[in-house]
Amino acid sequence: MKWQTIAGIVLAGLGVFVVLRGMSYGSGRTTMRVGDFQASVEEQRSIPTWVGGVAIVGGLLLVGASVARRGRAA
Repeated sequence: MKWQTIAGIVLAGLGVFVVLRGMSYGSGRTTMRVGDFQASVEEQRSIPTWVGGVAIVGGLLLVGASVARRGRAA
């Protein structure tokens, strides 16, 4: 398998996961610091569903380009 095909499959799979299950990431920041005392906040931000859709389309385009290039070379 070419790297384009593998990258396309991984990208499309990640996109399907985001669309079906949702995905979030943590974002931490320090809000107050006084001497040795430090207060921080951890926020969970979710990845929008449209990003998953874009990943699916991009992955399918990568796989399609890889297949088309392989067909042309043969």
